[in-house]
Amino acid sequence: MQNLAENPTFSPPPSLTLADWFATPQGQYLLTREQAYFDHSVADIFGYNALQMGLPQFDFLNASRMPMRVTVGSECEAKVRLDIDYLPFCSDSIDLVLMPHVLEFNEHPHQILREVVRALRPEGNLIISGFNPRSLWGARRTLGAKMSYPWCGNFIALSRLKDWLALLGCELVAGRFTAYAPPLKTDDSLTFFNFMEPAGDRWWAVFGGVYFLQATKRVAGMHLIKPKWKEGFVTQLISSNAKLNNKITQCSLCCLGFSPLVSTPHAACCVVDCLPLVQPRRTPCGYNDVDE
Repeated sequence: MQNLAENPTFSPPPSLTLADWFATPQGQYLLTREQAYFDHSVADIFGYNALQMGLPQFDFLNASRMPMRVTVGSECEAKVRLDIDYLPFCSDSIDLVLMPHVLEFNEHPHQILREVVRALRPEGNLIISGFNPRSLWGARRTLGAKMSYPWCGNFIALSRLKDWLALLGCELVAGRFTAYAPPLKTDDSLTFFNFMEPAGDRWWAVFGGVYFLQATKRVAGMHLIKPKWKEGFVTQLISSNAKLNNKITQCSLCCLGFSPLVSTPHAACCVVDCLPLVQPRRTPCGYNDVDE
């Protein structure tokens, strides 16, 4: 049997989870910024049901005003343990969904998005955070080892994620980048590069290590389109119908003998006009006859 350790394509599983990585100086540097963004974003989103998918060790829904706030995922700390590829929730039942670093660490990110959009109510909100491959953090993943979190994940480009959301009927309403400092390992080095945060927002905003996207589910409504009639045409049509109805009424009265004011010749004309048109036919005897 071939030794898997000698296989160059084999990469052993990471020894730490993503939640454990957030306890490191790198993770704390990023966690502080993500918590601030989520607290600011969910505070003004109203509804009844809110979900946080993944990372149940951190309460990113802490500032939400919704009465029902639940963390879901495969971790033991989640309030609802499930397979996030197939959400056991009714369609159009969730008002807010947070997805902190869910897509880049799953084999079927598009399937997860499809399930989330299905469960969202119309005008429901979805907030996603992910690692930006076009940043110093993405360069560290490309050039360095990929045997531990977060470098073992598949970083999804922002443009690709926007295309997925557009295809699923979601409209982008907000977004932001953060973590412009290089992914160094010590607190002192990260503190030294704190000046890059305000400079990055101003000069190289799209190269932040992490991006946030907020999207809203849009559902097209049905509107009754009424015909726009021209007033002159409608007036002319009504007057013509009135004249025609008046003529038919007078003819009917004349035929029945209820119009003493009308002379006999006029009455005869009315009778002729009101009679149905009959067609002659040829009988077997050779003379013409009419239908009675």
